[in-house]
Amino acid sequence: MSTKNSYQLAEIGRQNPIFSQIRSTVETAFYANNMTHVANVATAYELATQDPGTVVTDLPIYRPTDLGLPSDAKMLVANTGKVVGRTAQARRILGNPGVDEADMAGRLRQAIYAGHQRKFIKTDVFVGLDEDFIVRAHLAVPEGFANNLLSYMLNFQPITEAYQKMFNQSTAYPEGDIYIYADPTYHDPDYPDGLALFDPEHNVAAILGLSYFGELKKSTLTLAWSIAHRHGYVACHGGLKAFHFDDRQDQVFAMFGLSGSGKSTLTHAKHGYKYDITVLHDDAFVINRHDGSSVALEPSYFDKTNDYPMTSNEPKYFMTVQNVGVTRDDQGRKVLVTEDLRNGNGRTIKSRYASTNRVDKENAPINAIFWIMKDDSLPPVIKVDDPVLAATFGVTLATKRSSAENLVGNVDRNALVIEPFANPFRVYPLSEDYHDFKALFEERHVDCYLLNTGYFGKHKVPKETTLGSLEAIVNKTAEWESFGGLDHMQNLKLADFPVDYADQDYRQLVASRMDIRAHFVDQYQHSHNDHLPHEIHDILAKLQQQLTGSTK
Repeated sequence: MSTKNSYQLAEIGRQNPIFSQIRSTVETAFYANNMTHVANVATAYELATQDPGTVVTDLPIYRPTDLGLPSDAKMLVANTGKVVGRTAQARRILGNPGVDEADMAGRLRQAIYAGHQRKFIKTDVFVGLDEDFIVRAHLAVPEGFANNLLSYMLNFQPITEAYQKMFNQSTAYPEGDIYIYADPTYHDPDYPDGLALFDPEHNVAAILGLSYFGELKKSTLTLAWSIAHRHGYVACHGGLKAFHFDDRQDQVFAMFGLSGSGKSTLTHAKHGYKYDITVLHDDAFVINRHDGSSVALEPSYFDKTNDYPMTSNEPKYFMTVQNVGVTRDDQGRKVLVTEDLRNGNGRTIKSRYASTNRVDKENAPINAIFWIMKDDSLPPVIKVDDPVLAATFGVTLATKRSSAENLVGNVDRNALVIEPFANPFRVYPLSEDYHDFKALFEERHVDCYLLNTGYFGKHKVPKETTLGSLEAIVNKTAEWESFGGLDHMQNLKLADFPVDYADQDYRQLVASRMDIRAHFVDQYQHSHNDHLPHEIHDILAKLQQQLTGSTK
C-alpha cells in the first residue's frame, strides 16, 4: 500500500518521521465532531447544489453516471469575490528562512479552534493513477464550500472499488497520507492576503483565507510532487503526449510552461489526426527516473474557459465551473458566459472524456522536453544539445505571468520573469530539480528544445507555427542552423521568422536576456541556503561572451 493513515501503537510517536507538530495539529481536526465525511461524488454533488452561492445550470454533464454523478447532473457554477487566481504571496513553507514551526503551529491551532463551532465536510481521493505511483489525500472544508469539495473529488480520483484495489496493490512508500485543512473564512491578522502553510516533509498543508479552488488543487499537487521526488520520480508541472509508430520508436514529448503559455493547447493538439497520439495529462505528471515512464496525477483537467464560447464543442465536457457568468439562451436555459467576460481566469473542471486518446500511464520512455518561453529575443524553436545548458534553460525558464495568478502589490504582469521548470509549487531545493532534469538529458539522452509561444521581436508566433514545428521534429524533417554561432544551440529554419545573427542590436538583446537568467541564478544563490552548481553560471557567462565578444 502506498501511503499510510493507520499505525501500530509502537509506531506512534516522535521517533516516527511521518509525524510532526503541524501534521498532528491538522490531522486531529479531521476526527472532530464537527466533521462530516462525504464518501462519494453523488453525495458531494447534492451538497453542492444546496450551497447558497451555487448556480445550477441547465447544461447536462456528459456521461454523468460514469463519473459517479446522478444521471440528471447539471453543470454547477460557483463564483468567488475579487480574487480569482492563486496567491503565491500567501505560501509559507516549513523549513524556509523565516518560517518558524512553533509560530505557525500556534496560528494553525487558533484557526482550527476558531472553526470548531462550525460544521465541516471532508473527503478522500487518490493522487496518481497507476500502481507505480498512487497516494491518498484528505481534504476538509467548511459547509457552504461543497462546490470546492465536489471539484476536488472530480479533479482527483474519487475512491472507488477499482482504485482502492489498485492502491492496495501499489508500491509502498514510507509516507503518511496527504492532509489538507482549508477554511476560506478564517483570516490570520498577520496574513491579510491569506495563508497557505505547507509542511512538505510530513505531507500536510493548511489553506486559510483563500477561496479560489486552484489553491486546493495545487497544494495537493505540491505535496504529491514532493512525495514523488523523494521516491525516484521527476516532478512535472506540464503536459505530456506520445506519438506512436509501428516502424520506429515512439516519440514522447513533455511540454513545460506556466498557465497561458500554450502547454495545454500543444499537449491536446490532434495534428489533423495524422498520427496515433495519446495524451497523459496537460498539467501534472511524474517521470520515473529509472525507466523514463510517466504517470498522470489527475484524471480530469482544470482548464481555462476563456477560449471556449458556448458555440464550441469543449463546454460539453465541463462539470463544475468557477468564476464565469450565467445567462439564459433563447430556449430559456441557464447557460454559461465564458471568454472571461465576467472576470479573468474563468475555470472549469473538465472530465477525462475531453481527451478521446487519454492514458493514465505512458510506458514508452520520454525522449524530448520542451521549455515553453515567452521571451521575444528567441525565435520560435531552438534545439539545445548539451545536458548542462538544457537543464540551465529549465532552471531559468523565462515567461510572463498569467491571469491564473492573483498578484499582490505593484507587480507588472507583462514583465519577463524566471519560473524554474515552470513550477512555482516546488517545496524542495531547486538544485535537486536541476540534477533530476540534467540526469534525464545526460543519462537518458532526452532531447531538449526551447519553444517561444509569445512574440519574436514584434511578430506573434502563431500556434500553427509551433504545431508545425513539432510535426517537423516528429517527422525528422526539421532543418537546423547554428543559433548565432552559440555552442550547443541550433535554430529551426522558418521562412516567416528569419534570424539576423549579424545584427549587433539583436545579439545584444539576446545577451541581455541571458544576463537576466544569470542575475536570477546569482540572486538565488544569495537568498537561499540551497546552492545551484557553478556550471550554470559558467555556461550562461560563456553564451554572453559569444554574443557580445566581451567578458565580464
